[in-house]
Amino acid sequence: MAEKKSWRDYMWIISASYITLGFFNILFGWLGLACFFIPLLISVFGGTKSYCNKYCGRGQLLQLLGDKLRLSPYRDIPAWMKSRKFRYGFLVFFMSMFVNMIFVTWLVFSGSRSLEQTVSLLWTFRLPWHWAYSGGVAPGVAQFAFGFYSIMITSTLLGIVTMLLYKPRSWCVYCPMGTMTQAICALKNKNK
Repeated sequence: MAEKKSWRDYMWIISASYITLGFFNILFGWLGLACFFIPLLISVFGGTKSYCNKYCGRGQLLQLLGDKLRLSPYRDIPAWMKSRKFRYGFLVFFMSMFVNMIFVTWLVFSGSRSLEQTVSLLWTFRLPWHWAYSGGVAPGVAQFAFGFYSIMITSTLLGIVTMLLYKPRSWCVYCPMGTMTQAICALKNKNK
């Protein structure tokens, strides 16, 4: 008999919807902040990684693509990708890209720089995305959406690539949010 599904089993729909909505209206990029703050709040106040284990829509989406569509070869991820040095190094790199995105947003808010209607893939490739923004908000608000959506699309792309090479949720091994929440939980549980 099949196991009864919970509402948590459908969180992948949120990740898929986010990607789709940002394609049509970049201002939905702001919703990605939930994926940034909710895991941190759960780990700070709950002392657990339950977001990663139960609620992460991206992890579920990757599992779905790997399992149901059989896109994953189910190979083990290399040991160097599991290493503390790589995970924390990737976290530092990822956070530096986040800080750079905040800085660019601040420059647009201050009027020192004009709005770039592009999405950056892998922090390098700028794709025109002008159709997804028709005005109506301050340029800085739109710039943040373009920047945050770029980060979310890049991390999703990295997740898909590692899913295609290894196990479905291989991204979860080096996910910056997972690394941060793991560090928070370790600190929180150490102080008990």
